[in-house]
Amino acid sequence: MLKLIIDTDSGVDDAQALMLALAHPATEVAAVTAVGGNVPLENVVPNIFEVLHVMGAEDLPVFPGAREPLLPGERVHATEFHGSDGLGDYGERRARVRPQKEPAAVALARLARERPGELTLVALGPLTNLALALRLEPELPRLLAGLVVMGGAHTARGNTVNLAAEFNFYYDPEAAGIVLEAFPRTRLLTWETTLAHPISWEEHEQLGDLGTPRSRFYRAITAHTARVLAEKGFPGLLIPDPLAMTAALEPALVQASEAHRGYVETCGSHSRGQLVIDYGRSGRAANVEVITALDREGVVELFRQALTG
Repeated sequence: MLKLIIDTDSGVDDAQALMLALAHPATEVAAVTAVGGNVPLENVVPNIFEVLHVMGAEDLPVFPGAREPLLPGERVHATEFHGSDGLGDYGERRARVRPQKEPAAVALARLARERPGELTLVALGPLTNLALALRLEPELPRLLAGLVVMGGAHTARGNTVNLAAEFNFYYDPEAAGIVLEAFPRTRLLTWETTLAHPISWEEHEQLGDLGTPRSRFYRAITAHTARVLAEKGFPGLLIPDPLAMTAALEPALVQASEAHRGYVETCGSHSRGQLVIDYGRSGRAANVEVITALDREGVVELFRQALTG
C-alpha cells in the first residue's frame, strides 16, 4: 500500500492529481498540506476541500501552510490558466471547509517522525512548506520513503516571466534549492515532460462525458483551462500535476528518466528559478531523477478509472 502526503497549491491540475490519488485502490492519502502558489492560500484550502467532497474524503486532515515564499518579492499567480478561484471559477461549492490548526510544515515534520520510512511526499506546488519542514526536521529526507515533485524545466523552457523557469520553482526558488540540496534523490516531473504528454482534446471530451459526478466535476473545473489552452493552439489538456502523481501511483508507467545533479538558480533577470542540470561536470552525485517519458495511454486510463468511480 502506497502511503502519501500531498502538498498542493490547488489549481485545476492539482485537483485532478488529488482525484487520481484518492481513487487509487492501492493508495492511502494520510494528509494534504496547502501552500500558496497557483492562487493565494485563502483559495487553495477551500479548493482542496471541494475535491475531497467530490471524492467522499472530507475527513482527511488538511493543514494550511505558507502563504508567501521564503523571500519577499513580486510573484504572479497562475489565475490565467486556473481561473480567479484556482478551480476554473467553479460555482457549485458544497464542501465544508474545516482545516487543521497545525501548520503544514510542523505537520510534515511530525507525520514523518511518527511514521518513519512509510510516507511518500508528492509536492505539486511551490516547495515552501517542505523547505520550512526541513528546518524543523533536518532528518526529513531519511524519514520519508520518497519525494516526487512537479517542478523545474530541465531544458530551460520555462512558463513564467522568468523565461527559463517553471512556475513552481519560479514562485519560490530558495525553497526549491533547499529541497534539491537536502534530498539525495528527488523524482522530478518537469514542464517539458508536461508539454510532451497532453490529454488529447478527444480524450478530454470523453472523460467529461462519463456520466458520473466525478466526471461532471472534472468537466466543470477544466472548462476554463481547456478554453485557454485551445485558444493558444495546444493539442490537448496539459496535466503537469497528474503526471507527477502518476509517477508516484504507478511507477511502471514511467518509460524513461535521467539521473543528474540539479541546482536551482536564485539570481538572474531571466533565469531566477531555473532548474540547472549538471551533466557530470562537477563530479557530484546525482540528486534528481528527471522523468522524460510516460505511458500516455496508461495515464488516460488512470483518469478514466478515477472518474468512473
